[in-house]
Amino acid sequence: MAQPKTVCENRKARHDYEILETVEAGLVLTGSEVKSLRLGRAQLRDSYARIKEGELFLHGAHISAYQAGNYFDHDPTRPRKLLLHKREIARLAGRVAEKGLTIVPLRIYFNERGIAKVELALARGRKEYDRREAVARREQQRRIDQALAERRRAGS
Repeated sequence: MAQPKTVCENRKARHDYEILETVEAGLVLTGSEVKSLRLGRAQLRDSYARIKEGELFLHGAHISAYQAGNYFDHDPTRPRKLLLHKREIARLAGRVAEKGLTIVPLRIYFNERGIAKVELALARGRKEYDRREAVARREQQRRIDQALAERRRAGS
């Protein structure tokens, strides 16, 4: 089975938020947006998903205008509808109503059948000290792994 082709990733989200769960959603796009995505011309920085009147929308995602497009090209930052089952949207709405939870996109990719999908995360924002602590833990784990690797090489 082929690996899904990732178009863009929101690396900052994993740093700024504690990811509680993820869900895959379809994305309603125009033809020129699909062509831009296939060229990898998208950005998820500072984007988020919002539930409005029982529907889920992606805000702040930037899909660049298609280079070979014409006057009727799409707006790069327009809100885009996300496709999920009603009960999934209702469940997410209930969780978002909890204090401090939000829905952030982690990546846009094409699945095996060539359909554009968004990986959404239900997340809780991290405070500045939590971010520093996470970075310190990663650094400490990296040093431990390096020391173990050195010991294995020295022992061989």
